[in-house]
Amino acid sequence: MQKIYLDNAATTPVDPLVLEAMLPYFSEKFGNPSSIYSYGRETRMAIERARKSIAEMLHTRPGELFFTSGGTESSNTAIHCAVRDLGCQRIITSPIEHHATLHTVEFLKSLGACTVEYVGLTQNGHVDLVELESLLAGGQVKTLVTLMHANNEVGNLLDLNLVGNLCRQYGAVFHSDTVQTIGHYQFNLEQSPVDFLSASAHKFHGPKGSGLLYIRQDVQIKPFIHGGAQERLMRAGTENVAGIVGFASALELATMHHDEDSVYIRSLKSYMQEKLTEAIPDIRFNGDTGEQSLYTVLSAAFPATEKTEMLSINLDMAGICISGGSACSSGAQGGSHVIKGIYPHESRLPIRFSFSKHNTFAEIDIVVSKIKEFL
Repeated sequence: MQKIYLDNAATTPVDPLVLEAMLPYFSEKFGNPSSIYSYGRETRMAIERARKSIAEMLHTRPGELFFTSGGTESSNTAIHCAVRDLGCQRIITSPIEHHATLHTVEFLKSLGACTVEYVGLTQNGHVDLVELESLLAGGQVKTLVTLMHANNEVGNLLDLNLVGNLCRQYGAVFHSDTVQTIGHYQFNLEQSPVDFLSASAHKFHGPKGSGLLYIRQDVQIKPFIHGGAQERLMRAGTENVAGIVGFASALELATMHHDEDSVYIRSLKSYMQEKLTEAIPDIRFNGDTGEQSLYTVLSAAFPATEKTEMLSINLDMAGICISGGSACSSGAQGGSHVIKGIYPHESRLPIRFSFSKHNTFAEIDIVVSKIKEFL
């Protein structure tokens, strides 16, 4: 049975060219980058080449980039260190952030390290920027604002420059989870008023376990993970050399083919929305599906029936991979906190379809046909 994969917001397959770039660092180029002999120097040079390449693509300095194990570690580092080292006594976030953010701020609040305030949402799930400014203006203590660039379940986009400038106006620190957008959008960090960014390679055809934390040059924090001098004393632990090389290779490919890939993937999303609307007249779509939405994600809301409750399982049995929300919370009880945050009284069933350059219009026709058949 041929499988159809429409859960690219959860993870993407590693591009063959990325794998090719990584393979030598599992075999003949195996040295520890901290070693001073030739094997170590070889892998150290590979890490620094990758850092320089990524810096050029993100329009920033290599010294502002630190490699991590993924977006979760990056976000944890930024949030913990903003409280511990930058004196942030208050955190402003939203109720629909990734759990890497929500669980971290809740933990810090439980320690008494800070207070936490949740900015409200508009009707279609965007952060209420008027309320955000009101919260910032009313604050009496140093504040961290942590808001994701694109929501991983419904795809709503945040205006990073607008929020970053608000934070600067009121003296707040700004962290953004850009895990769903780096590799899919062009960034110019030299001109972006953001203090911390989190990223992960496996969202754009790179390897799992390879992440990035951007820290603006004038932001001074201490290590979150201790035990070694790696990453210029900022992140202890032997570097994941193959993963770092894979991150850079995947971002190079994504940047090189950005224009054609983004147009193509956006057309897949539009086509699926159109076909689902034709097939299921009472379907609705979660969040903002227009220009202020991530072009790789489409979240559909199906009427709650016995048949729709079985839809994910039936699609899986038919070889079709989709998500009921975030893959990071699969198996969690109580449904999606994102959908509940936007539609607190909604009883519909959310299904997330997320696309990549490898998907086809023919696959979408098959998926919509199967959904119609099952319902």
